[in-house]
Amino acid sequence: MPASRSRMRAEGMKTLRVYLEGVGVWSPSLANVDALRLWLTGRPPITANTKPPATILPANERRRAPESVLIAAEVAAQAVAASGRAASTLTCVFASAFGDQTITDYLCATLAHAPNELSPTRFHNSVHNAPAGYWTIATDCQAPSNAVCAGRASFGAGLLEAATQACADEKPVLLVCSDIAGTGPLAEITGCHHAFGCALVLSPKATARGMGSLDLQLTLAAPSGPDLPADAAAWIASNPSATALSLLALLANNGSDCVLAASDQLGLRAHWETTHLKSTHLEGTA
Repeated sequence: MPASRSRMRAEGMKTLRVYLEGVGVWSPSLANVDALRLWLTGRPPITANTKPPATILPANERRRAPESVLIAAEVAAQAVAASGRAASTLTCVFASAFGDQTITDYLCATLAHAPNELSPTRFHNSVHNAPAGYWTIATDCQAPSNAVCAGRASFGAGLLEAATQACADEKPVLLVCSDIAGTGPLAEITGCHHAFGCALVLSPKATARGMGSLDLQLTLAAPSGPDLPADAAAWIASNPSATALSLLALLANNGSDCVLAASDQLGLRAHWETTHLKSTHLEGTA
């Protein structure tokens, strides 16, 4: 996109205001939002299991679902539970920079050496909207859903998409963004070395469920954010979905600004204000 067109888009976009009603987080080092809060305040986090529980999926589905689906389902379930809304009613936006890299690596290797042995089931799970399919079936959700991919700007692009849909349709939206570690030669290309996922429930209107408000505006400014723990930079560098930590830290700090990448040339400025209509797990006590 030419720089002049990027500037026009940034200057022409009105501020979007949405209200946060629920948050979900999972990584091998962070079991949930409580663990994230501890980590952000410099205390040892609640270490997660090596596999997301994803109990919202039926047992048979959990056994056969790949890691990418389990992480997305786990953080989505956390966020929806915190919001108090029914999962079946929520429009969904699922974002990921690289999708399921383990399956993509398998597909590439199999096609190169034994294409006739390619598994239809594993191919089915390789597409970017696979987590959305598992989620909507498990929750009997018939609301619209889509998948967003924008490389290392996927969280910002997904947040922009979710907020736009919430404001345009005047309905709450579930945003899920997750990536798993790369496998084989693909890991060298993506530079993704650990798993991370997060989810937000966004509403276009202030309700008693609300934790606070997010004002979003396109900008040409470079990504920036609040101070994070020392190891956060490594997390963000090794997993594009972990760029969400800049925004999640705002929630714990009760208000501030950050800029998230929304494309290769555009940023998304986010301003957070806590409303205290509803307590949030990210507002910890000292």
